[in-house]
Amino acid sequence: MTAKSRKSAAPDTSDAPGAASGADADAAPASAHNIWLAGLGALASAQAEGSKVFEALVQQGIEMQSKTQSLAKERMAEVAQRMESITRQAAGAVAPTWNRLGGIFEDRVAQALTGLGMPTAQELAALTARVEALERALGQAQPEAARPPASRAAARKKS
Repeated sequence: MTAKSRKSAAPDTSDAPGAASGADADAAPASAHNIWLAGLGALASAQAEGSKVFEALVQQGIEMQSKTQSLAKERMAEVAQRMESITRQAAGAVAPTWNRLGGIFEDRVAQALTGLGMPTAQELAALTARVEALERALGQAQPEAARPPASRAAARKKS
């Protein structure tokens, strides 16, 4: 009952703004201390769990890197296939033009050689065939006795 007598004896200041009751004044330091202890507990928990969280983040990073590298390889393969296809198409389109250009060049060179009096490949082949035929005919027409022996001809060349 002494608590009642104190309450009634003390003036009531709870209605005044900014005023704290006696119980609230004692609870404030305890509450602040509890908040401080909760913060320390959170820090200790973060330190203890920090390495686990860090390792988990590293593992997630490794997985993400692996996924992005495999995706990049797939994209590179797709691009390489597209480029190969484009190259084939371009080569197919250019080949007739290149062949036509090569034919024009060959014709121009042949005209220039003819203008200089050079025989064509066909003319050289015909001439070679005629020379071979003449050599055969000459070989058959000459008597074998009239021919000098091979050893004398070799001896004359050495001297």
